[in-house]
Amino acid sequence: MKIEKNKVVAVSYELHVDDGETGMVSFEKVDKDQPFYFLFGTGHVLPALEHALEGKEVGDSFDVFIDFENGYGDYDENKKVIIPKANFKENGQKQKDLLKVGKVIPMQDDQGNQLRGEIIKIDYKGVHMDFNSPLAGFDLHFKGEIVSIRDAEPEEIDHGHVHGPGGHHH
Repeated sequence: MKIEKNKVVAVSYELHVDDGETGMVSFEKVDKDQPFYFLFGTGHVLPALEHALEGKEVGDSFDVFIDFENGYGDYDENKKVIIPKANFKENGQKQKDLLKVGKVIPMQDDQGNQLRGEIIKIDYKGVHMDFNSPLAGFDLHFKGEIVSIRDAEPEEIDHGHVHGPGGHHH
């Protein structure tokens, strides 16, 4: 079976990154016994990586270099914002466990798009958050192997993502 649209693909890989100053350094390793699963052709993986994986089969290896412009783009200072502390209250109570520097919080913008923001500072002005990808501004080098490929279930195609063993996982 070959990788194509609406196939569930599992890959193991090593990711090295380069900020343009320090050279390539190891960033992440995903082993075969706990691979990364994704639904091919739905935009959940970088287009340049998907392009390199298309047509491959189980056991095939891949070695892909993606420059920052085709990865997560430049680091953008405009993606740093200050959000009022009141926005982080639930039932009138401050969420102390949530409001910690370094914490990454899933959020939504005005259009309902899912975002991940990292708390970089908390002060009298509010909660300072950075919505840049942690890989913004980095060249990426993926090296790995195709672990498995299967047909996506109709529900996975409808939802646009992979469901885990035993049903629906978000």
